[in-house]
Amino acid sequence: MSSPAADITTHRIRLRQKRMRLGLLLLAFLLVTAVIRITQGEWSIPLSHVFEILFSYASNPDLNSPEAIVVRSVRLPRFFAAVGAGGMLAMAGVVLQGLLSNPLAEPYTLGIAAGAAFGGALGFFFNSAMVTPFAFIGALGALWMVSAIAWRGDGGSGTYLVLAGIITNAVLSAGVTFLKAIADDRLAAIVLWLMGSLSGASARTSVTVWVGALALLIPALIYGRELDAVSLGEEQGERLGVNEKKLRIILLSFASFGTALTVSSFGIIGFVGLVIPHLIRAAIGPSHRALIIFSFLAGGTLLAIADGVAQAMGELPVGVLTAIIGGPFFCWILAGRKGGAR
Repeated sequence: MSSPAADITTHRIRLRQKRMRLGLLLLAFLLVTAVIRITQGEWSIPLSHVFEILFSYASNPDLNSPEAIVVRSVRLPRFFAAVGAGGMLAMAGVVLQGLLSNPLAEPYTLGIAAGAAFGGALGFFFNSAMVTPFAFIGALGALWMVSAIAWRGDGGSGTYLVLAGIITNAVLSAGVTFLKAIADDRLAAIVLWLMGSLSGASARTSVTVWVGALALLIPALIYGRELDAVSLGEEQGERLGVNEKKLRIILLSFASFGTALTVSSFGIIGFVGLVIPHLIRAAIGPSHRALIIFSFLAGGTLLAIADGVAQAMGELPVGVLTAIIGGPFFCWILAGRKGGAR
């Protein structure tokens, strides 16, 4: 009969092996997706030509052949933008679900995305350059509104934060509808942006979403152990010496920052932050440092694939596809929680 210490060691080895296999699988999927997204499209470009274009950039950055322009200016930025945006949204879901001890939490359900959408839509009335700063202000404003409602209701518990997010989301969605009603010639740009699309991805927007992703990734990894403690419950976190208020302020701020940059660049792409964390958690367990890394890879791969499908269907907004995937999954989570409560 094996000892408890031996059982723990065996479990750790198996978990490490499982994570390694999953990591290799996700990297393989991401690599295959990258090859398909960069070489295929209305104009197929052989992979050997792609390598020549990429490796010749250092010696000839001004290469202006049609293939080089398509690869460098269109396909590469769009692929990296999809990976950065999907990874950021998935990480935000992991952080918020752990921080609030609520499996339904993500930027969309907490109203942060709606705040960024309202601010971004308002920015169109001033100048297109104001969309990003207004979206960031809107995300922080939504976060403040959610926090104020939740702390007044029940001291900021996870359940009240989600309920406050639903209320805030409804109010801000009404605000976006009002802005669309008075938009006149700006209506088409606002509607297209709100539906979520990567068709306008560029090197600048790709860098923008990666800045947001890295801004969340670093503190999320630093506070991974604190997230593990808090996810056990608010009382457990306090008993283990976690300053929960400080943790929430830091991580919610960075999650809002990343969400604001993503929404301002590509519109609302919902449910990625809901679906991916649950799938990864079921595969590798609840350790947040591992969850954050694997969710980033899975979220980026999912959005890159979804964007490819959307492009193949005639530039269908990718936010529509993620909603089709995430909506039924959201209902499944609700049904599972109800069944568990019984």
